[in-house]
Amino acid sequence: MFARITIMHFYLDRIDEAVELYRKSVIPEAKKQKGYRGACFLVDRNTGNANAITFWKSEKDAIANEENCYYQEQLVKFRVWFSAPPIREGYEVAISALGAPAKKKFPQKAKS
Repeated sequence: MFARITIMHFYLDRIDEAVELYRKSVIPEAKKQKGYRGACFLVDRNTGNANAITFWKSEKDAIANEENCYYQEQLVKFRVWFSAPPIREGYEVAISALGAPAKKKFPQKAKS
């Protein structure tokens, strides 16, 4: 697996908008890309720093969606909220312990 990390710096008053845009627009488009395996969007609301991490089956898949302009099309959606230019990095995922969070089980109410 391969991870692409985009390091971003947002204006503090724009973080909520960036989070919502990532949820409503970037994730659905990412799911359409070959090799997509998941994503995380990490933010520090005190500094405006954010890291968008997308996971891909392979480095080849991550590069392919840059070549087809998917990555650039997503990044440009945020441009007016950046307080500094974004930085892109890529890494092999050597170990992953990510999984779906455990579902909470609530006791059923007794029927009267």
